[in-house]
Parts: sequence; structure tokens; C-alpha cells
Amino acid sequence: METSNSANTDDAKDAFGYINERPVDDISLEFFYKPHTITLLAVSIALVIYTAFVRDETNTQDNIWSGICCVVFFFLIISVLTFPNGPFTRPHPAIWRIVFGMSVLYLLALLFLLFQSYSTVYEIMYWIDPNLKNFHIDMDKDYAVNCTDISFSRIWSSVDVFAWGHFLGWMFKAILFRHTGLLWAISIMWEITEIAFAHLLPNFLECWWDSIILDVLICNGLGIWCGLKICKALEMREYKWVGIREISSTTGKIKRAILQFTPVQWTPVRWLDPTCTYMRFFALSQLVVFWQISELNTFFLKHIFEMPPSHPLVIARLCLIGVIVAPSVRQYYTYVTDPRCKRVGTQCWVYGAIMVTESMLCIKNGQELFGQAQVWNVIVWLIIQILVSIGCVYGVVLYHRYIAVIIIIIFAPIYIYNSINFNSYKILLITSHHN
Repeated sequence: METSNSANTDDAKDAFGYINERPVDDISLEFFYKPHTITLLAVSIALVIYTAFVRDETNTQDNIWSGICCVVFFFLIISVLTFPNGPFTRPHPAIWRIVFGMSVLYLLALLFLLFQSYSTVYEIMYWIDPNLKNFHIDMDKDYAVNCTDISFSRIWSSVDVFAWGHFLGWMFKAILFRHTGLLWAISIMWEITEIAFAHLLPNFLECWWDSIILDVLICNGLGIWCGLKICKALEMREYKWVGIREISSTTGKIKRAILQFTPVQWTPVRWLDPTCTYMRFFALSQLVVFWQISELNTFFLKHIFEMPPSHPLVIARLCLIGVIVAPSVRQYYTYVTDPRCKRVGTQCWVYGAIMVTESMLCIKNGQELFGQAQVWNVIVWLIIQILVSIGCVYGVVLYHRYIAVIIIIIFAPIYIYNSINFNSYKILLITSHHN
């Protein structure tokens, strides 16, 4: 009995370690994977000493900025030395340790802002960028006007940088989720979310053709399709890596160095199967709802704290969340689908804390805005979110349990027949070649 319990514990540790501290396989250049802790410490201290004693200290704001940058710099150095790799090792584990360190720093900054007043947060933002004083949200601007005026020129004028952002964003989401049903459910429910919160966020108001045709079908749909095609191509690819030292040509070495920025392997994703438990069913429904909340945080943050969509802070947050989400989804997937994994990964845990803290920051500082909320709209939205999430996940389960089996039964004889004919044709070609 003790041996069995010990084996189960080891399996759980292995499953958790694979997503939280994944080791690097087949190291060819050991220099880049050794810690070099003493060298790193010496170089870091030398840089700090040089910067601290050489720079001009007459400007107080520059002094504060330099101090903050130094704290961030040393925190990220410590991240490289101590934090876990996460589930990814390409292009280098140190990159993902830095990502984890940046996510922790962002969480700490959010927690600090959570305990400040609205005016204090504003002063901090104005200190970071004084130009924000000149920007204010125009609540009186008209959106979704003249929706009956449908022409090619008007539709084409709506294809701006944000439309390309939608496309690239959904392609990235497709690469992360790799499930058609879940992606389309999230895409459609986001349009419902925009309708439900349009009375609070006027920029959510869109004409029907903008919402259905441009957003759902073209930008989101094409993004999902392209992302899944990329996933399919990477899944079908054969991964046989050769060390860069074993390659003789210079061109081959350069190509191998570039390929270091591609996945070491591609894991097929199976969120649901016919034998999945109710807990996995609940976990997936929860993922869909949480994804909507995370998306809402983006719009409420820039609306409550009055930042333009193109502001560097908004773009930096989107980029940071994007790189944080990648390992978080992988860790959540393993936690949900692998019964040996008993704990969620640390990066996923931190991302969950970030999502909740962002929501609390919006609610605390946007009380005037949320005081105008139409409660019935929010309640209906929440009910629809829950029902559609459960319905979508349940539909996918039914598909894998019944419809997929029926399709296999129908088309299997045709596939076998074609395979037999193709193999016979190859044998005939080989025989004729030898003759």
C-alpha cells in the first residue's frame, strides 16, 4: 500500500513538474544552459554601480524612474535565477522565467493601485505620462449611426488597424485553444457581451453588419481558421532535432538557430472526449466565462482611467497578457485533462490573480460608471454566459461521443478501400520498376 501511494505521489510530482518546471531535453550548447550565477551577479552589480555614480541626479523625476528601473532589473535577474521555467523551453527557459517575473511585478503593481484612491491613481498615471491630462473619454460621441447605409466603401473604411488586431488576436487564441467549438462559442458570446455592456461602454455599440459580418465572420472567423490551420500543420510535422554542433554548413547552423524560436514539439490538444468527467465539463465552462471577464477588463481599464486605445500602456498590457496567457492555458489544460496533475501551474495561478485584481480595480474606481449599469442587462448577460458555456461544452461532448463515431463508421470503409487501392498501386509501381 505504501509503495502504491509513493508511486502515485511521484506521478503527481512528474505531471506537475512537466508544466511548472519543464526540463530542457538534448542540450547541445551547454554554455547557454548553465546558471552562471557569479558572473551574472558581478555584471549586474557593476552596471548598477556605474549607473548610480555616473548619472545626473538633478532631476527628481528621473531619479525616481531610475530607482524603479533598477528594482525591476534586479527583480527580473532574480526571476531568471529562481523562478520556474513553466511548460515551455523554447527559445530558452530564461525567457519564460522573465515572463513569469513580469507577471508577478504586474500583479504587485495592481495590488498597490488597489489600495490607492481614484485621484491618487490618476496622479500616478499623469506622472508616468503627462499627456494623459489632455485626453478624456467622449461619452457623447455617436456610435452605430446610419446602419442602413450599407456600401462597399463604408464597409472597407471600417477595416482599420483594429480589424487587423481582431484577426491576429483570434489567430493567436486559436493557436492557444486549438478547439473549433470553444473558439466559436467565445467569439459569439463576446458579441453578446458587447451588447450587454454597450450602455456603459459606448464604443461597444456597432451596426449589425459590423458585428456579425466584419467581427464574427470575417475577422474572428478567418483568424480562427488560420490559427487552426497553423496548428494542424505543426501537429502533422515530424520533430527530429539535431544539435547545432552536429551541423557542418554555416547555412544549416543559421537555419537551426532560427528554428530555436519554434516549438520543440507540438502536443495535440483534446479538451473533451467521450469519457470526460463532470469536473472537466465545469472547468471548461469556467474557462469560457473567465476569458470573457479578462477581455472586459481591457476595455473597462482604459475607459475608467481614460486612456486612448493606442496608448503605450494599453499596448504594453495587451502584449504582457498575451505572453502570460500562453503558458497559463497550457498549465490549465494539463490540470484539467491529466488526472495525475493535482495542482494548477504557478503561471496560471498568477494570471488568475491578475484577472481578479484587475476586475476589483475597475469596480472600486468605477463606482460612478457601474452605478449607471442596467442590472437586468448584466443579469441576462450572466445567465446567457453560463447557459451558452454549458451548452457549448455539452454539445462538444455529444459530438465526440456520438456524431464523430457515426462519421468514422460511415467514412471508414471508403478510407480503407482507398488505402488498399493506393498500396496496391505502389506495389505495382515497385514491381514494374524492378522488372
